[in-house]
Amino acid sequence: MIPVRADPERLEQVLRNLVTNAIRYTPEGGIVRLSARARGDLVTLAVQDTGIGIDADDLARIFEPFYRADPARSRASGGSGLGLALVRELVERMGGRVRAESVVNRGSTFTLELPVWEGERRFETWQ
Repeated sequence: MIPVRADPERLEQVLRNLVTNAIRYTPEGGIVRLSARARGDLVTLAVQDTGIGIDADDLARIFEPFYRADPARSRASGGSGLGLALVRELVERMGGRVRAESVVNRGSTFTLELPVWEGERRFETWQ
């Protein structure tokens, strides 16, 4: 187990969103992989898939509220266009950052970096 300084409920919400997206946009037979590792004072969590990927032109905007990389495909799969914006907001509130890398028709990797829990500091749960 890797100790991370984060609100457990919000971290679960972030990971649920990323994993749900990875599953939604990965065709049958594809792979969704989660990984975690500690490096220095950061914990790195990654959600990687072999899905449809995101066009380079869209990648810079995917964390904007209501932005949809492909409106037709997004409508068909549901969602409000707020998921990744919420992911970014929550991760930043927990003192971390999120980034995405993607290649069309090869998949995407969403990487979170959060502070390591040092024992004496507790993270307050938000209401």
